Amino acid sequence: MLDEKPNLPVFDKNMCAEDMDRMVANATAAANFLKAISHEGRLMILCHLATGEKTVTELEELLSARQAAVSQQLSRLRLEGLVTPRRDGKAIYYSLADDRPKKMMEVVYEMFCKEG
Repeated sequence: MLDEKPNLPVFDKNMCAEDMDRMVANATAAANFLKAISHEGRLMILCHLATGEKTVTELEELLSARQAAVSQQLSRLRLEGLVTPRRDGKAIYYSLADDRPKKMMEVVYEMFCKEG
């Protein structure tokens, strides 16, 4: 495994300014994404949403958390563009905005949760 070539960029002193600017922008986006998921409550919400859309009430029950706490974490995830709400009558359903959170949850599961 150590012989595998990493799929990472190679920094070079001759890198053009445009490529360096793009790398800085990507690093900023990655840091913001990682900050958004760096809370156990938000990680748990993303984990539950990775299996499908849930209402706020369902998330409260799954997390054994109060509505205010769940809403606060959902607000942060929504602000970062990781979840999207959908209203159906009085219920608000949340789902993952794209595949990034699900992919991250798969990596976190592999690293920290999977047995064996």
